[in-house]
Amino acid sequence: MKLLLDEMYSNVLAEALRTVDVDVSTVIGLGLAGRSDPDVFAAAVAQDLAILTENVADFTRISADHLTSGHHHPGVVVALSSRFSRRRAGIGPLVAAIGAISDQQLEDRVVYLQHPQQP
Repeated sequence: MKLLLDEMYSNVLAEALRTVDVDVSTVIGLGLAGRSDPDVFAAAVAQDLAILTENVADFTRISADHLTSGHHHPGVVVALSSRFSRRRAGIGPLVAAIGAISDQQLEDRVVYLQHPQQP
């Protein structure tokens, strides 16, 4: 799995994901900090990276517009802030939830993460 972490996520999460063999890039690491969501989405598409975000409204709209215009994207993974904390204590559950979908085909999909113990 190849992910681009939206800028709300820390490098601590990136490092934790790398320890479980997730290929991770960050918005900050790619020099996209402060850029618009369409710019971040375009960079993810260009580099074949699914986006991990909690910004449901913008990225679901951007991905739908992209598909409607006849293009494909590597996927959008949504970690709702009501389910996953970005604080240090929330890193483990977030990594586990990402691990639970790591073998899924994400192309052209918006996937909402669930805690591994939830159906």
